[in-house]
Amino acid sequence: MVAGNWKMNTTIPDGVALARAVLERCGAEGTVDVAVLPPFVHLWPVREVLAASSILLGAQDVFWEEGGAYTGEISPPMLAGWCDLVLVGHSERRHLFGETDAQTAHKFAAARRHGLMVILAVGETETERDEGRTVPVVDRQLEAVLAEIDAPPPADEWVIAYEPVWAIGTGRTASPAQAEEVCAHIRAAVSARAGESPRVLYGGSVTADNAAELFSRAGIDGGLIGGASLKPELFADIVAAAALAALAR
Repeated sequence: MVAGNWKMNTTIPDGVALARAVLERCGAEGTVDVAVLPPFVHLWPVREVLAASSILLGAQDVFWEEGGAYTGEISPPMLAGWCDLVLVGHSERRHLFGETDAQTAHKFAAARRHGLMVILAVGETETERDEGRTVPVVDRQLEAVLAEIDAPPPADEWVIAYEPVWAIGTGRTASPAQAEEVCAHIRAAVSARAGESPRVLYGGSVTADNAAELFSRAGIDGGLIGGASLKPELFADIVAAAALAALAR
């Protein structure tokens, strides 16, 4: 899977144009699941652009309640039937807005109750990596979600994205070996708990230049793409790198 997280970028007309450009370049891809995650206000016009394609549409976040006095929030039933998937636990939600592991777990469980595929993002800060705490941090984030639900979803109904916080939007990328090591740990940890692991993506300054090397690693099943997802030609190059890696396995 290659998922493009547009974050808080583009106007609605710009977003529709971007979706059309992604569709033109990636709409025929059959080896890799391609997803775009535009801002909330873009979801309905972008859905119209992608409606007849295999490109998945996702939301960048979701709230855990189904309705009520939660000004500004978007609930799972508002997205179900419109979106294919949602992203929860992105580092910007955790570190800019103070979202806790428990809140991320609530969001994951709520989204699953409404049949949405979920991309769960996990990852450590620079300080946590320098202190040798990458594995405990990732394990804590995973365990919060697994403890919240009765049973893990089928492996094809959720995705884990490992995104080291120190590599997001900084231009600094985890080396392929570093990324593979953590992704392999995630796969083993979830398999031990759930019997099988979903796909594990890498996110953190993935570019058209480094995608092929990252995706060639056995433990990495694609990418959660930030800045490069706003440039359709670069995003298409990343999707092509993922397709070649998939065919080589």
